[in-house]
Amino acid sequence: MSSEHVENAHKARNVSGDVSGARSPHRARRTYSVYGDGDATMALKILVAGGFGAGKTTLVGAVSDIRPLRTEEPLSEAGRGVDDTEGVARKTASTVAMDFGRITLHAGLSLYLFGTPGQDRFWFLWDELSEGALAAVVLADTRRLEDCFAAVDYFERRRIPFVVAVNRFPGARSHAVHDVSRALDLDLGTPVVLCDARDRDSGKDVLIRTVEYAGRVHTARLLDSVS
Repeated sequence: MSSEHVENAHKARNVSGDVSGARSPHRARRTYSVYGDGDATMALKILVAGGFGAGKTTLVGAVSDIRPLRTEEPLSEAGRGVDDTEGVARKTASTVAMDFGRITLHAGLSLYLFGTPGQDRFWFLWDELSEGALAAVVLADTRRLEDCFAAVDYFERRRIPFVVAVNRFPGARSHAVHDVSRALDLDLGTPVVLCDARDRDSGKDVLIRTVEYAGRVHTARLLDSVS
């Protein structure tokens, strides 16, 4: 990733607006401990976000233990005039509400996965989907890195811990994680990992990293609040 590309990406993110729109203050979020007691079953809510065509539906489907719920609709000619399909011209369908899946990481700990729609016109759904989320995964496509700026801003402003997962598309140029982190102007300590959204083990590793990171963030906030 050239220095010019990084600087251009950095500038683009700095001028991106608040994607939540002019709405009343969002509802208070509930957070969850990542530690269970005994054999009690714990379910954690994780969002899977990112730009249009970044691989959100693919990741949820690859890792889910159950048949995933999908709300995909075919792309229409009218929609192509609204949605930016550059770089994902072969994409034929798009999520219009959400994806849903569930994965059990180990006995007593399950994750409920909610995939967000990627198009700008569906941003109004994000506040509802993020209610009660422990953390998020932001899928990034380095061919269209600017598409995930809005998701990064959304979670940073709402203090929802997130991990950036760079989806390695076939034929796409490879970039070091620190270059991606700099291009996205991420806060210090925000994890960036490489993944293949089609591969269950790769997606599961991303989710484990996300839960571990969220646990550290929420624990640190709790300690700060009582100190």
